[in-house]
Amino acid sequence: MVQQRVETALYERTEKRIASLTLLVGFAAGIAAGLLREWHWAAGLAIGAALSWLNFRWLKQGLDTLVRGATAQEASPKPRVPAGTYLRMVFRYGLIALAVYVIFAVFKVPLLSMLVGLCALGAATITASVYEILRPAE
Repeated sequence: MVQQRVETALYERTEKRIASLTLLVGFAAGIAAGLLREWHWAAGLAIGAALSWLNFRWLKQGLDTLVRGATAQEASPKPRVPAGTYLRMVFRYGLIALAVYVIFAVFKVPLLSMLVGLCALGAATITASVYEILRPAE
């Protein structure tokens, strides 16, 4: 039981690191683009990073709900998950796509810059993984 709590704390720390690094990487790229006077690109990178962070938070909440539901129904032969959980997990992609489209159409922010900003989550995950490899917690 104690071992499980220690592992959970390590995972939560890594999740927080990924969330922080997502914003840091995206906004750093946006600042770099701003220094090059590419204001539309800077805005797109920052918007993409913010949407990427939001996507990560929603994914984490959905998975936490699934885990809590499965744990609560551990003895049940067929655990049930609320249908709303599945709907929210799919809905987040549609909401992000809608936000990107509206920002692209209304504010004329380059679509490619927002897509690159959405990649901030991948860069943050790789960075956090390398950190965990170089500094393993025991």
